[in-house]
Amino acid sequence: MTRLGEEMWRARVRGCLLGGAIGDALGGPVEFEDGRSIVAKYPDGVREFLPGGPGWPAGTITDDTQMTLFTVEGLIRASVRTDRGLGFTVAVVQHAYDRWLDTQTLTGPSGERDGWLQGEQWLYVRRAPGNTCLTALEQARQGGSKIPQFGAQAVNASKGCGGVMRVAPFGLLPRQFPAEWVFDSAADAAGYTHGHPTGKLASGTLAAIIRELCNGASLEEAITQATNLLTQHEGHEETSTALNFARHLAATAPAGPVTVERLGGGWVAEEALAIAVYAALAYPAPEQFLDAIALAVTHSGDSDSTGAICGNILGALHGETALPAELVFAVEGRAAILQLADDFALEFTQGRRLHGDYGPHTAWTARYPGW
Repeated sequence: MTRLGEEMWRARVRGCLLGGAIGDALGGPVEFEDGRSIVAKYPDGVREFLPGGPGWPAGTITDDTQMTLFTVEGLIRASVRTDRGLGFTVAVVQHAYDRWLDTQTLTGPSGERDGWLQGEQWLYVRRAPGNTCLTALEQARQGGSKIPQFGAQAVNASKGCGGVMRVAPFGLLPRQFPAEWVFDSAADAAGYTHGHPTGKLASGTLAAIIRELCNGASLEEAITQATNLLTQHEGHEETSTALNFARHLAATAPAGPVTVERLGGGWVAEEALAIAVYAALAYPAPEQFLDAIALAVTHSGDSDSTGAICGNILGALHGETALPAELVFAVEGRAAILQLADDFALEFTQGRRLHGDYGPHTAWTARYPGW
């Protein structure tokens, strides 16, 4: 990767993670509200952070961003783990989700976990986490031993959007990770909590879109290439049909909440991906980022997840400089998000300078233990 290419990639990593958090925070307060009611109050869509009630100030992220951050941390730790001569193991990400579960069941860090992210007190709060995620991760803990065995797929038939809303970081991995591996690994990571094939395949598709964008593809090209990967998998029909309909509406229908509602509510994986893709296609230019995110969250459905996914896509497409300054400034957890983004970039470009040949007990491996 050239220096210019690395700088652009780092901007896309930051843009993807911050953009997702912004979309999440915009949509969270209106998640359970009827679309007509949202439009009545906000005719131009939700374009600024709103409070979500007591203990939920404007700019607050939800479980979508929380789990995305733990995905990033898990990928970094999976890379550190390769120092042992082992391959890059996706199950390390499930271990990260197990630490996220602590943030939903404890009031603060227990002192029994390692790594820095689980020590962030601001993450220890519930923002309407999905029951499927909670139940599946709790069941994984009860696998018959005191130490959970990571890597097993969830045994349920859920295709809720709780898998797809957190897997964008797989697409941020650099070019040496092949497209097929990125797709399959993101699908597996979603499958730790969501067992239905559609929940997995929609997740793999999002990661593939992000990967192509990070490698310089246009939005249309990225969606086409990801769809080509998707259709090679058995059971792709729900996701590919939803994506094709989103592309059709973006090309033929007025950009607005009425059109968004035709794609569903976003509660299930293929609908959430389709809504996010539609909004991004409707407003694809860098200066239209806020138009796209506002459209993605203004509907009768899972507004925080559709906003987060749309923000991931457009942040990866345009980089961090396209994000509205007033929202970047105010989004919860910005410092931690950017720190993770930069650490992710460091690990996957200069990891050998941080660990490995420099010894197994460095400050970096204390920050990101390899398991």
